[in-house]
Amino acid sequence: MANTQPLRIKTITDYHRVMGLPKPEHPLVSVIDLDTIAHPPGEAPLNLVFDFYSISLKRDFNAKIRYGQQEYDFDEGIMFFISPGQVFGITPNKNTVLKRSGWLLLVHPDFLWNTPLAKIIKQYEYFDYSVHEALFLSDKEETTIIGVMQSIRQEYHSNIDKFSQKVIIAQLELLLTYAERFYQRQFITRKISNHKILDRLEDILTSWFNSDALAKKGLPTVQYVAETLNVSPGYLSGLLKTLTGQSTQQHIHDKLIEKAKEKLSITDLSVSEIAYQLGFEHPQSFSKLFKSKTKLSPLEFRHSFS
Repeated sequence: MANTQPLRIKTITDYHRVMGLPKPEHPLVSVIDLDTIAHPPGEAPLNLVFDFYSISLKRDFNAKIRYGQQEYDFDEGIMFFISPGQVFGITPNKNTVLKRSGWLLLVHPDFLWNTPLAKIIKQYEYFDYSVHEALFLSDKEETTIIGVMQSIRQEYHSNIDKFSQKVIIAQLELLLTYAERFYQRQFITRKISNHKILDRLEDILTSWFNSDALAKKGLPTVQYVAETLNVSPGYLSGLLKTLTGQSTQQHIHDKLIEKAKEKLSITDLSVSEIAYQLGFEHPQSFSKLFKSKTKLSPLEFRHSFS
């Protein structure tokens, strides 16, 4: 499927046509009951790219979706978000009719034109999530999300007037805020999987700092750490902020300071030599970071062991 040329769907009207749905009530917004979409058995894998935002709540979806280089079986209620231009793939189970239930909200960027939401929508980190980072909803949360989607659908089914866009934008902002709240809850309640990520983060940083990678390449980047963990940088940052109060960059710096303290306390290397071993081109930069983290200069820290 990775070699399949993606099918680009540029408009919401095109999406309705491809899926065999009636023409949308509004060309830039649509709320779709997924029970109304059916496909024949044996449908081939398909790669898709939308030129609009997709917010989906899927249940009983007998296919696999690949998104963000991850595969997921939708065997329970799950919500996930796709930005314009992101590729995702659908692989139906063989010899079965592709079915799904749930809701799909489509919003074209043109609908947000000249509104505050147009500038901030991509700041919602979950639009960068790979699918295994999708939002798992409780029954109560699912009811809340569906209620907002149905309110949007009711609004655009009504007679369009000068207030329609403002009302739908307000409801969309409400839905995104609820999703942000539920993600924060998920970071806390899904502690087992989250702690596995923390354990793997520790292993990645320990391996980097105990190898010659530090001297040759410098500090690992946030992008490198996130890719190694198979999560997006935004997701990792949100998770770490919720569980530890620190960003990924702060965790990397803490590991650096830990390694620096070890070298200052058990070796006779000069501060400059330690700085170079830790990947710093300029010892002053190392000393400045060390003092900002410990309130002591490297030499003051070393003398405290004398």
